[in-house]
Amino acid sequence: MADSRLVQGRYRLLDLIGRGGMGEVWRARDESLGRQVAVKCLKPLGPHHDQTFTRVLRERFRREARTAAGLSHRGVTVVHDFGEHDGVLYLVMELLDGRNLSQLMEDNKHHPLPVGDVVDIAEQVSAALAYTHQRGIVHRDLKPANIMRLTDGTAKLCDFGIARLGQDTGLTSRLTGTGIAMGTPHYMSPEQIGGTEVDQRSDLYSLGCVLYEIATGAPPFDLDDAWAILVGHRDTRPAPPRSHRPELPGWFEKVVLDLLAKRPEQRPYDAGELGRRITSGRTAPTYVPTVVTAQPRLRPPEPAAHEPRLPSWTRSMTTGHKATGAALRSTPPDPGAGLTCEWTARPATAVVEPLPVVPAPSPQALAALAGRHHDGLSLGRLGCWGEAGEVHRAVAAERARLLGPDHPDTLASRYEIAFTLSRTGRAAEALREYTEVAAARERALGADHPDTLAARQETAYVLGQLGRHFDAHQVYTAVLAARQRLTGPDHPDTLRCRHNLAFNLSRLGRLEDSYRMAHDVAAARARVLGPQHPDTLVTRYEVAYALGQLGRWEEALQAYREVAEARARALGADHPDALAARYEVGISLGRLGRSADALTLYRALIDDRTRVQGPAHPETLRARHGLGVNLGRLGRWEEALAESRDVCAIRERVLGADHLDTLVSRREVAVGLGWLGRWPDALAEYRRVATARERVLGSDHPDTLASRNDEAHCLEQLGRGAEAVELYRRVAVLRQQRASGGRL
Repeated sequence: MADSRLVQGRYRLLDLIGRGGMGEVWRARDESLGRQVAVKCLKPLGPHHDQTFTRVLRERFRREARTAAGLSHRGVTVVHDFGEHDGVLYLVMELLDGRNLSQLMEDNKHHPLPVGDVVDIAEQVSAALAYTHQRGIVHRDLKPANIMRLTDGTAKLCDFGIARLGQDTGLTSRLTGTGIAMGTPHYMSPEQIGGTEVDQRSDLYSLGCVLYEIATGAPPFDLDDAWAILVGHRDTRPAPPRSHRPELPGWFEKVVLDLLAKRPEQRPYDAGELGRRITSGRTAPTYVPTVVTAQPRLRPPEPAAHEPRLPSWTRSMTTGHKATGAALRSTPPDPGAGLTCEWTARPATAVVEPLPVVPAPSPQALAALAGRHHDGLSLGRLGCWGEAGEVHRAVAAERARLLGPDHPDTLASRYEIAFTLSRTGRAAEALREYTEVAAARERALGADHPDTLAARQETAYVLGQLGRHFDAHQVYTAVLAARQRLTGPDHPDTLRCRHNLAFNLSRLGRLEDSYRMAHDVAAARARVLGPQHPDTLVTRYEVAYALGQLGRWEEALQAYREVAEARARALGADHPDALAARYEVGISLGRLGRSADALTLYRALIDDRTRVQGPAHPETLRARHGLGVNLGRLGRWEEALAESRDVCAIRERVLGADHLDTLVSRREVAVGLGWLGRWPDALAEYRRVATARERVLGSDHPDTLASRNDEAHCLEQLGRGAEAVELYRRVAVLRQQRASGGRL
């Protein structure tokens, strides 16, 4: 990039002004407009990254860059342009005349900044965050190096739009398996460390760390060991800032300590509220305290003799650069951080040593496979399950060749193959894969190893997808017994298994048992994780579902509304989980005969889904399906039929003709045709649905049997009674066989 000097024939690179883990920043001249700009060139992906992942990442970069370019606030760095040049992604930003807070601390010989400057920076940054958070954008990597202080005193946030991109490129701290924690350890929120969902309050925690540092001269947990820093964020109350610097105002100390609350709900709700408190503190002696809901009493920290329960990815973390500029003590600088020379990827470490019975593969080959494995995980997190499956298949085949078919790394890839299959409606294939992985892990690791139990639990999940709920029940019960014996009743993995078992009980018709178990799990998760934790809300969602199945729709409606409101507060109104709960509110309204209210809700939900996820997203289509159902309930069958046909056509194009959601829409088309008296057309659609479900789910699956009953009903309406009776008999025999084989 630097050798060409001219990017896209327009931006001439002049001077290198910054370098970091994600790339370089150059002062450049925009030859078209004759102005000075900054060009941030992102570190290109190495050859170990999968091409499918790279393609998706480029599209993700374009989307994030467009988001950043749409921000317009004096406290946010302006993005003028973006693109790709010679394989390097770049952003063109306004050129800022000033120093970031990390540099200012270094200039000040690591002493704290003047109190007036600290308060002014806090007020300006809170205003910028309020603006970005209102647009649904969370920075996720707020630190002194990402806050610029211009020569005129303006504070500006940098790197919006590429903060989330760091998740997908692997250029920031990474979680294995289920999620990603971004950020530098000194400024990470407890929920980032735990790998759970983050919202705007995570940014507020990071801002609290920044303000603490520039006000006192050191971050709240100023330790050289990354593990100790993370444990500090999670378990330790920071020392009050005035214990380091008594001249700090009392109201400012309370603001910072509120920002550093361990639980998100104990912090200021949003940056707007924070800004109001700062303004109030500057102009009045009184302080407006944080209003928090009552929380269950937290368990005391475990004795020091016990190892802190932090995610496995934290074990190899280094502390990163503090704002004070202290050099890393654990690892040397990344030699591949620059664009001016060849890019050199830091070798990854193999997760597991090669088995002695096979020739040891090269570290480079293992590093490449580890990188591609993480590419597949990132694609899954982006919802690109088909592409993720392609990557995992290729990696699994190569790992089997190099390490052997039963090596833990090979089995980890095959586990991810099964996961992608289950998420793309290919439950039967997923079941085969999970079954083989579970058996292999049991041979290699033992029946009670966490990886073996994880594979068995996913086996139960796909058995449920296939309608084999009795078999799923048996597996869940066995796994639960092992988890309770090994890790105790309140361990998150145990609670997750109990949650899944509760869900499966409802599918077995044991509705009261399902409700009681879900209710107990929700209470346990609230006690262990907190009432607003995403996992707690998932189980409260399941409680609402069980209430609906019991016909207690008024209670279900109230429960769904509470979950929707809690998720909107904790995760944001546009978060997929918040939108999902709103959808279930619509279902409940429809069941209560309040279809007019349901139509209003669904129309608003469709607008929000379309804005956030796009018109062809499966969840947008699910909301449109609900709209069509309620149009029918109101007797507006022509409109209902038109909506169902449109949704069915889009689902067939996007998801495939045999996808279960497509078949649900096709059945709704048949329902509409029947209500309009077009029974021959309805029969053709019902048969098409039944045949597809039989092919995908099996002849005795409950959904297949329901479709055959629909077909028989059509035959009755057409006066073909003998055929209808024969079909009803066949369905009854299959139901009886299924019941006798799976009776509890």
